[in-house]
Amino acid sequence: MPPNTTATSGDKPGKSGRKKGRKARLIVLVLVLAVIGGLAFGGYWSISTVRASFPQTKGSITLEGLSGPVDVKRDGYGIPQIYASSDEDLFMAQGYVQAQDRFYEMDVRRHMTSGRLSEMFGKGQIDNDEFLRTLGWDRIAKKEYDEKLSDSTKKYLKAYADGVNAYLKGRDAEDISLEYAALGFANDYTPAEWTPVDSISWLKAMAWDLRGNMQDEIDRALMTSRLGPQQIAELYPEYPYTVDGQSNTIVQQGEYNELTEAFEQGDGTSGSGAGSTSGTTGTSGTTGTSGTTSGSGTSGDTTGLQSQLEGLYNVLEDLPTAVGVNGNGIGSNSWVVSGDHTITSKPLLANDPHLSASLPSVWYQMGLHCRTVSSTCQYDVSGYTFAGMPGVIIGHNQDIAWGMTNSGADVTDLYLEKLSGDGYLYDGKVKPFTSRTETIKVAGGASKKIVVRETQDGMPLLSDRSKQLVKVGQKATVDNAAPDRGDGYGVALKWTALEAGTTMDAVFAIDRAKDWDGFRDAAESFDVPSQNLIYADTDGNIGYQLPGKIPTRAKGDDGSVPVAGWDSGNKWTGDIPFDALPYEYNPKRGYIVTANQAVVDPDTYPYTLTTDWGYGTRSQRITDLIEQKIKGDGKISTDDMRQMQTDNSSEVAKLLVPALLKINLDDPDVREAQDLLQGWDYVQDADSAAAAYFNAVWRNILKLAFGNKLPKELRVEGQCLWVDPAKSTSPVDDTGKVRECGQRDADQAQPDGGDRWFQVVRNLMDKKDSDWWTTPKSASGRLGAVANRDDLFERAMIDARWELTAKLGKDIDTWSWGRLHRLFLKNQTLGTSGPGFLQYVLNRGPWKLGGGEAAVDATGWNAAGGYGVVWVPSMRMVVNLDDLDKSKWINLTGASGHAFSAHYTDQTGKWAKGELLDWSFSEKAVDKSTSDTLVLKP
Repeated sequence: MPPNTTATSGDKPGKSGRKKGRKARLIVLVLVLAVIGGLAFGGYWSISTVRASFPQTKGSITLEGLSGPVDVKRDGYGIPQIYASSDEDLFMAQGYVQAQDRFYEMDVRRHMTSGRLSEMFGKGQIDNDEFLRTLGWDRIAKKEYDEKLSDSTKKYLKAYADGVNAYLKGRDAEDISLEYAALGFANDYTPAEWTPVDSISWLKAMAWDLRGNMQDEIDRALMTSRLGPQQIAELYPEYPYTVDGQSNTIVQQGEYNELTEAFEQGDGTSGSGAGSTSGTTGTSGTTGTSGTTSGSGTSGDTTGLQSQLEGLYNVLEDLPTAVGVNGNGIGSNSWVVSGDHTITSKPLLANDPHLSASLPSVWYQMGLHCRTVSSTCQYDVSGYTFAGMPGVIIGHNQDIAWGMTNSGADVTDLYLEKLSGDGYLYDGKVKPFTSRTETIKVAGGASKKIVVRETQDGMPLLSDRSKQLVKVGQKATVDNAAPDRGDGYGVALKWTALEAGTTMDAVFAIDRAKDWDGFRDAAESFDVPSQNLIYADTDGNIGYQLPGKIPTRAKGDDGSVPVAGWDSGNKWTGDIPFDALPYEYNPKRGYIVTANQAVVDPDTYPYTLTTDWGYGTRSQRITDLIEQKIKGDGKISTDDMRQMQTDNSSEVAKLLVPALLKINLDDPDVREAQDLLQGWDYVQDADSAAAAYFNAVWRNILKLAFGNKLPKELRVEGQCLWVDPAKSTSPVDDTGKVRECGQRDADQAQPDGGDRWFQVVRNLMDKKDSDWWTTPKSASGRLGAVANRDDLFERAMIDARWELTAKLGKDIDTWSWGRLHRLFLKNQTLGTSGPGFLQYVLNRGPWKLGGGEAAVDATGWNAAGGYGVVWVPSMRMVVNLDDLDKSKWINLTGASGHAFSAHYTDQTGKWAKGELLDWSFSEKAVDKSTSDTLVLKP
């Protein structure tokens, strides 16, 4: 036992019942036998090594620093509910318990956010560390802690860190987690103490995940090598602000300050506002979602810009997947229904954030309860938090419930910088960079020093981290208004999260809010990332608030393309005032849906939030399901909300299948597959053969119509095509074609098949002779060129039939969507890059899933790369404001990060089936569900 802790009883790890305990012991025994049999690398692990890191969940432990006893009650899934008598004790215990379950995950996260992965994993992580050091997340987090956060927040962060460190004290790394034992074969590593800044830094990683339209900004510019402005506009169509006469925005009856003083004076601080849909043309030749074109200071030949952005993308693509799927396609669902439409006459609130699948899940479930809520102990809250961070991020307290989805607000811009000597050009003068030297320590190797340069307003020069970005000025062509290229242009990043903020204050303020006014007051501090916040309370009120630090831009810039950094007119002009941010409170319709659709109609709102919304497919479907239920005074139950969360309906199938069924096919085998679509209800269940075939057809439609026409920078790595020469020069064969191979990872390529592509195809359905429907003859020569929509659909149906024959067999009776659409859960470090045996030990799966891209049950897959699941509903919850103990929740994996704990993935099977667990909140309900109790003593 480590110093300063004493186990008085039950010092073996607790189990939730004999069956789970027996299963865990069997797994451990199998592991040890395998290792002894010689399957491990460099040595073997004993049973004691495997079990050493399992948490003590029964008996008592003495912790220095507590002012009174703390009870930790775990249910049959290992989910902890903590009871204390002071705020500091509560958060110290939270730190201790999360470290028990997840410290390795916490340690990896803090190394990632601070750019120190090389300290753990060696030289292969140096490039990642260089990029993350350049962003400087931990430096900004420290500034927040030192200068921005309230004294109470600092006190809680310090108490949390004390709890983590109490767990670490006296423990060797291999006693903390199995992964450390594996790392011990390669290097001598000892975890450092936890600090408050470590907790704050993770908020920066989440903000990076949800940073807005940066990826679209890059992709639009990359498209210019092969596509013209009109073609790009067709691939980024205008957002449908109304659908079938109904508003397709979150806020429909909202209140906000439509005209601030600055807007009334016409100084341009509102950005392009409603004008973002005007279709005006700038100088860059790139087009945004709204159909506009904005100048970036470059024009004509865009080869240089291509090189810049390709290089930047390559850096972003290599970041660890623990940060997310780099912003591509990720969304979330949340909605709230008032008591007028529920069986309890009180609100119901649902939420399921969509993130990349990780093991363990990014979320950690727990309850934080003051035995008596008072001025010295203010919390009675339960929900989802991040391992490594105090408080609860999403959930409910005794009075209110809340959920979050990504707003998609554009909070990043890329700036082209004219480099000159040791500085950069700004309004005709050379400004010096501010710079700092960073030393990257490397496990098993020599340290590396890098110099990080920033502009005077704090924008890091990302081009210093990529050789391709350094070469930008060697190729860029500029117009007369831009400076001579000289030694070249750099690329700098402007991002709201690179300024110190107060989001950590907001977390605690929301946790203790008691009503709508308190909730909005808390939301005002929630500056990064900008989220859609939905709300309900036990008094029956529902609401929505958009928070966040959202910039305003001058000169009509809508943030959709890179801009010229040498012109001060392109600076951000400020932030949208909180009082001017959209919200709704008790709308007459009786519900609010947020699923990454547009927040407001720009015709009624003076500020530009973004030009790159999700296109509203999920939000429309959720709205339809609610309306269908309440029509005729129907009432919605908790289980109705659960069923809505798992709705698998394919909206694009409803559009395409009628047309596909009209295609005359000569091949009887292809007709046999086509017949699967006859009478199909468009539901994408895991066992559906029709869903498998339709999604294969959809994938091939996208490939033929769009994918093969995109530049190599957007296509799947290794997929090569003979194409017409682009604007750049490449070797040409005898037919005048050039061979170009894709450069992106399969889960990042385009067309990804998301609802933007639904909208693209919807707009083209009646344009049967559009150039997009034309294709050359097939590579094999077996199929000729096609010149219209129906011919392309025919080829897609043929190609899909033979693709699935190769993947699933010729007998269509054996086909199912779940055989294609599988989820593998991988440990995000050693489970992805460790030795094969270690990956076998740490990873889990596969699970055959239903759902799909842009379905409410959003098990995302990338149509350019394949059918495998790349992002998921990372958790699901339904809060019942009439009786909080009747609320439901589920996590993607389990409470534990220990590979052979019974709680490693014990929720995944139910999650895959769309089931939810009981969510106890009151002390009586918690006691009833408790399996193990641990007392932490002062």
